Amino acid sequence: MKQGWLDEVDRVFAAVPPLDREVGGCTRCHTEEDLRLLGGDPAAVPDELVASFMRKTVDHWDEDQYPLLWRRLMPRVLRYLASDAPGGDPAGELRGLASYGAGFAGWPAHERAAAERAFAALLAAALTDGRPAERVAELVEGLAHATEDLRPWLDRLAGLPGHEADAGLVRLACHWSTALLWEEELFTWWYDGDPQVLADWLPAQRGRIASFAAAHRCKSAADAVVAIDRLQAGEPSPWFYPGATGYPMRGLDPRLLRVVTR
Repeated sequence: MKQGWLDEVDRVFAAVPPLDREVGGCTRCHTEEDLRLLGGDPAAVPDELVASFMRKTVDHWDEDQYPLLWRRLMPRVLRYLASDAPGGDPAGELRGLASYGAGFAGWPAHERAAAERAFAALLAAALTDGRPAERVAELVEGLAHATEDLRPWLDRLAGLPGHEADAGLVRLACHWSTALLWEEELFTWWYDGDPQVLADWLPAQRGRIASFAAAHRCKSAADAVVAIDRLQAGEPSPWFYPGATGYPMRGLDPRLLRVVTR
């Protein structure tokens, strides 16, 4: 499955035209050799440089070159995202694709379609491979920011079948619903993102989550159901907020931080 979308993006983006001059970028952040590599054969660009390019803000690059750089590097970007590098942050790394940057929405239709199919494959893998919900949420934010729409990616999450998808959805729903109850910031880089979209989506997943809770005696699923019900009722969280940092306080049994306050 992975090889299929990799082959497609390689084929589609191989036709992207070359730059008409050397890459114009911030030489305080990248060396002249870095800029030379970015403007040359995309296959020769090291992963670290691909990641660095994505993380730098739009104003680090010549405005007219920036979209073309993204298009040329897209196969490398997708491979980097597929690796789920420990230091990666797709929520921030994909923000350059938004309209104020590379303008992904205005790319040729066949390039957008190939990239979105790859995004969907990455999202399916993220939900089903057992990674922490926070990592999945980062990818969802990055994809929503890049395409400037959260709803299609939520629809894809909801449509993924199988036990692994059920478990991943439970983890993600528990993460999002408790964060909404605690009024945490859900989007780190996507300032225009609306958490209400998540709040409206979660109740539609309640039945699936409740079934998982019943079948597996899963506390995370049971907690997610409680959180969703509280959100719908406009009631506060039944759990104390776990410390100012958002993590259980050192030395305390985490179970004591989930005391029902009603």
